[in-house]
Amino acid sequence: MLGKTELLEIIAPLNRGILATTADRLTVDAAAVRLEERNPTPNPLSATDRLGGNWRLLYTTSRELLNIDRFPLASLGPIYQCIRLKDNRIYNLAEVVGPPLLSGLVTVAARLEPVSDRRVNVRFERGVFGLQKLLTYQSPNQFISVLETTPHLSLLKGIDFTLNAERQAGWLEVTYLDDDLRIGRGNQGNLFVLAKE
Repeated sequence: MLGKTELLEIIAPLNRGILATTADRLTVDAAAVRLEERNPTPNPLSATDRLGGNWRLLYTTSRELLNIDRFPLASLGPIYQCIRLKDNRIYNLAEVVGPPLLSGLVTVAARLEPVSDRRVNVRFERGVFGLQKLLTYQSPNQFISVLETTPHLSLLKGIDFTLNAERQAGWLEVTYLDDDLRIGRGNQGNLFVLAKE
């Protein structure tokens, strides 16, 4: 699909949006809009096989996410959004690449509440961050299993804290979905482009 290839080519050199200029962001948004107009999945929340799973972030305008790259002596590694529809859960995991043994992980877990065929309310409930080694992080699936079976991690492993779901809430709308690409827009006006793992 020409629009999909065009979008992927535009975002490829932008390091998930870290290197994007204002002009780049406008160009990406225009390409995303063209692709959204040809969305092959008009009711994405009903397409559970397509929507569920692990998605790797290719591009975003979210300063909150991109600012993780500003940690001293570290750089932003892969970012994943893992959707577990049967449990109405979503997990955002950002790997932080640092000196040997000092690579980190920032994770947020949230509850999803569908409000339309394309939109979910997101209520953030839990945050965890720490060193990957101490958290015994190996992969998104492995760490999500740890989170699901451990209500609160020991302070020796990392910082595990509860978020106020009422104050830490937003929404996410899936505006394009095919077998391996998803575009979403959030309540703060952010654009997200993700590839299925």
